[in-house]
Amino acid sequence: MTGIRMDTRGTRLNGRNGWRDTAAHYALLPLRVFLGVTFLYAGLDKITDSTFMKAVGAGSIGDTMRAARGTAALPALVDLALKSPVGFGYAIALGELAVGIATLLGLLGRLAALGGALISLSLWLTMSWATTPYYYGNDLAYLMAWLPLILAGAPYLSLDAVRRARGRRGALGYL
Repeated sequence: MTGIRMDTRGTRLNGRNGWRDTAAHYALLPLRVFLGVTFLYAGLDKITDSTFMKAVGAGSIGDTMRAARGTAALPALVDLALKSPVGFGYAIALGELAVGIATLLGLLGRLAALGGALISLSLWLTMSWATTPYYYGNDLAYLMAWLPLILAGAPYLSLDAVRRARGRRGALGYL
């Protein structure tokens, strides 16, 4: 059969499959690291910014949400957050921290990516919906960046891979 690859033996790092196979195997790793670091940083930045974590005032989450309400795709979502802007701010920040840490560690990779996508989706529909042209807003780009990680998870260099390897050894009677 031509065109169908049958040589699935060998490891990725010993060169038997070639650099292209190795590069393809690890292609999502830079994306995972970037999104993990970015969400970790975003969460830390929000939590440590005393100006941001206020209901009112210049630079506060409350004023930011009130300013975005009129142009949001889902103003009702902004209204819901405005019932407790500081609580919402902490929820977003803690969510970003959890997603960032889990993504970097490769812990429950698909679930972490889904969390990141949902945060990005909510920010796109509320805060950056009116950005024109649309590609100037980063929330949509982040949403799209999470999709490959939702599909692939964290299959290597991750706690998920360690857990799977232990499960296979356990199933074979090696634990």
